[in-house]
Amino acid sequence: MTQMTLTFDAVSEATPGPKWAARWARSWPSYEAWFIVRGGDNGPSRTDCRTAIERYMPVLTTVYDRLVAVAGGSDRAARFLSTWCPPTYLGGCSLAAIASKKHVRLVRNYDLSPELNEGLLLRTQWLGRPVMGMVEFLWGLSDGINDAGLSVALAYGGRSETGVGFGITTIVRYVLETCNTVDDALAVLDRVPSHMAYNLVLADASGRTASVEMAPGGGMTKMPLAVATNHQGGAPAADRPTFTRTFERRSHLEKLQIKPRKLNRQFLKAPLLQDRYEQGFGTLFTAEYDPKALTLGLTLNGERWDQALDNFTEGQRVVNYANNSGLAQSIDAPYGDVDWSKAASVDWTRVAQDYADGKGQNISAYFPHADTGTQRFA
Repeated sequence: MTQMTLTFDAVSEATPGPKWAARWARSWPSYEAWFIVRGGDNGPSRTDCRTAIERYMPVLTTVYDRLVAVAGGSDRAARFLSTWCPPTYLGGCSLAAIASKKHVRLVRNYDLSPELNEGLLLRTQWLGRPVMGMVEFLWGLSDGINDAGLSVALAYGGRSETGVGFGITTIVRYVLETCNTVDDALAVLDRVPSHMAYNLVLADASGRTASVEMAPGGGMTKMPLAVATNHQGGAPAADRPTFTRTFERRSHLEKLQIKPRKLNRQFLKAPLLQDRYEQGFGTLFTAEYDPKALTLGLTLNGERWDQALDNFTEGQRVVNYANNSGLAQSIDAPYGDVDWSKAASVDWTRVAQDYADGKGQNISAYFPHADTGTQRFA
């Protein structure tokens, strides 16, 4: 039976440290199992993975090295975190960006099973500049924004063919860490190879928008409209197009003639909004990025959660997708009395098992209480 709840955490940490280590400890058991089952151990060597980062994304090398160290430094963790020629992974999404003289918006729906999303909104300054976005593979981004207002979101390109390249979420991270404008980003995307077919939509503070199709193993095609769903033009037939309704969703986006501030509303209703959670294809969140204001508005099953790059608030939302009333339980500042220096004292095996069983608690419950020194399990 599909797990119908998902916990979203908003976390801010300037450099990879105790908070990221805690997330790693919670998520790695599941990721490691996936990596092994999907043949990750037969992929490139640790040396080859790091060499690829040095070649294509050199400024990320120090960040990568720190993440590997914080993660414990194992060979498998190092290869997983590189996302160089990783196992295949699929998903579904709808993306669009619209600009006028005064306003710009990039909006995306993230469509998948609640069991397969990390639910992590992370604000970082890993290379000095502020970046915030929704995390994939523990440091990559499915969408995000930086302090220049550059905003990017991705969608699966609809075919499982693979080539030599990086996981797209790491490429998105690199773009937001190093680029200021859409044109900057396009130059990077044309140079850095993706391991699978993906579609990206971009927008910046000047009002420039773009959409590109990334081919497996390298190559980028610019598209005429800043919209994308889960297929590509001129490519082999998309996987499960009837199930994903990719053509219906794209057709709807192509016909839109609305102002930027009204774009988000379109994503909160059919045909863009998906509710087939038990079949692994439901809208987990809608993300609205404003490149001029440097803000993100997350809609979680009907409830809005606003964040700003320069006024980020840690917190937590627990969403029940079986509840169509659209209410998300809010828990603000869940880390208030957590001493992250004591992360090593937490029984992370229990944490991972609780979350795997759908019983995961607020992370503060697993840490020694500030007053008693005991863990506060229910």
